[in-house]
Parts: sequence; C-alpha cells; structure tokens
Amino acid sequence: MAFWKRKKEPEFISLGLNRAATAEEEAIAARRDEGPEPEFLEKFATAVASTRENLTDRIDAVIGSRREIDAAVLDELEEALIGADIGVGTAMEIIEKARQQVNRKQLSDVDELKRLIKSELREILDTAERNRKQGTVASETEVPLEIRPYIIMVVGVNGVGKTTTIGKLAHRIKSEGNEVLICAADTFRAAANDQLAIWAERSGVPLIQQKPGTDPSAVLFDSIQAAKARNADVLIIDTAGRLHTKTHLMQELEKMRRIASREVEGAPHEVLLIMDAVTGQNGLEQARQFTKAVPVTGLVLTKLDGTAKGGIVIAIAKELGIPIRYVGVGEQMNDLIEFSPEAYIKGLFN
Repeated sequence: MAFWKRKKEPEFISLGLNRAATAEEEAIAARRDEGPEPEFLEKFATAVASTRENLTDRIDAVIGSRREIDAAVLDELEEALIGADIGVGTAMEIIEKARQQVNRKQLSDVDELKRLIKSELREILDTAERNRKQGTVASETEVPLEIRPYIIMVVGVNGVGKTTTIGKLAHRIKSEGNEVLICAADTFRAAANDQLAIWAERSGVPLIQQKPGTDPSAVLFDSIQAAKARNADVLIIDTAGRLHTKTHLMQELEKMRRIASREVEGAPHEVLLIMDAVTGQNGLEQARQFTKAVPVTGLVLTKLDGTAKGGIVIAIAKELGIPIRYVGVGEQMNDLIEFSPEAYIKGLFN
C-alpha cells in the first residue's frame, strides 16, 4: 500500500473513494502482502544492474574459487563495499561482524559470508522502516477521510529531479483514483513554473501557479483554498530548491509549513526530500544537513538506474535513519516505483 494513503475503514477503501474494495482490488492487496511481484522485481533488478556489477561482481571476484575466509578476503570485501558508496562506517561494521564470527569459528564458508553481507544490508533497510513506525523519525500523519486535502510538501536542492518527481508522483496518485492538485510554490525561478506546468499537463493534474516573484506562501494559501473548493484528495507542493545555508529560504519554508498547518489539520502530512543517487556521498551530506532543518518523513531517490554506486541506498538508511519511499528508475511517467528493501536486495544479489 502506498505510504501516503490515509487510515480508512474498511482497510481496502481507496483514498477519496468512499466504497468497499472490488474483488480485483482485494486481490492486488493480497499479492502485495505476499511480497513484490515478478515484474516489480525485474524493474528493480534492471535499475541496480550497474550497482550489482560494481558490488556483487566484485565480491565474487574477491572470493573467486576460494573456500576459506582469511584477513585478505575480508579487507578486499571491505573495499568493495566502500566502492559501492555503502559508506565507510557501514562497510567497516559489516566486515568487523564477519571478522568476529570467523574468529569464533562461527563463520568459515564464503557462501555463509555472502549470506551475512546480504542479511546485514537488508537489516539496515528494515531498521529505517521500523524507526518510522516506532516514532524514532518523523512519520506521515494518518489523516481521516473527511480531512481534505492531504498535503505533501516536496523539498530538495536544485538539480536533483524534484520537478519530474512531482509530475510522476501526481500521475501515480491520480491513477489510483484520487483528485490531485499541484502547487507551484517555487516562485524564485521563472523556469521552475514552466517545467512544472509541462509535467502537470503530462500527468493530467491541474496546476495552481502565479507570476514569478510572488510570495510562495501566498501561492500555497491559494492552492489550499482551490483544493478545498474542488474537494481534492491530495495537494502536492513544490518548493524552491534550497540548501540549509540559505537562511531566508529555510524561514520561508517554515512559514509555508505554518500556513498549511493552520488551513488543514495536521498539514503538511508528508515532507518528502528528493535526493539524486548519482551524487552519492555528496548528496548524502546535503540530505544530512537538510533533515536538521525540516521534519522529513521520507526520501525519494532519483536516477538510481544511472549510477554504479547505488549502495548509497544503504548509506541513507544507515546514517539518516529515514525510510526511502520511492525511487526513480527512468524517464517515463511510470518510472517512479515504491521502494522495497526486499526487491532492492534481490536485485543486487540475484
């Protein structure tokens, strides 16, 4: 089930559609409970192909035909993990755990070693999700159906794919039977509205915008009123690309959050941080600083299919402790897919 959907009774009622689920919808939900579908797994496997070659192929090359684990093997595996952008600290922790098990005679076979690495990577991703559910990190709000619109605020620095992600997300939410609006609150760049207008048209979602230079909070206020008037289910807010060092922009973002909260109970219900997978550790540092300024509830990782260092997914989960919600795996409208730890790990190792 999509992470942003609201709590509802019965469980299978779609957001904005006050009806019981059809047999087809219940079947889809049941398949989701069984795990990722083959087509979904295939998309992930394709997206992480470069990372798989960079990481697991290097692991296989290190191990080769050797059946015993020694210090040299562990050192080379540590380098392979670091080379995939998993992070120095994370790589060292995993290899240290393997080293301790080897010393205690609990680990002696290279196949067991590979299973250990795979298990540790999966546990890191699962822990980030548990942190959200247990309230360790900011969490999306469960909003009753009668409260509209459900507000998603999208933040991130310029150039990470924020505009295209908004278009794809709007398309995805609309395709699930919901009325969606997009708010063009990035009024600092004239080109931002033009780009967003193109994606809004592609997704078939109305765009609320004003002339460049308009107070972003005013655009947000008008968009919320428009969403209420149209009884829209979801309002997606684009914000100006900003860094934590831009104090006035961060203050503007806080002002927008206050207005959203005043106009709609519990808003913004989601704050999504967009991050470019290609930027690797540099992007991670930006994200680390950004999350100190805003209560990010989830991450969207773009361009995962364009990097051999997709291990950044692990670094994000480990160092930020924030779950990844969606990943971009291409340029098409449907190339924004829900992140699945299971599918990601299977894509890397199978």
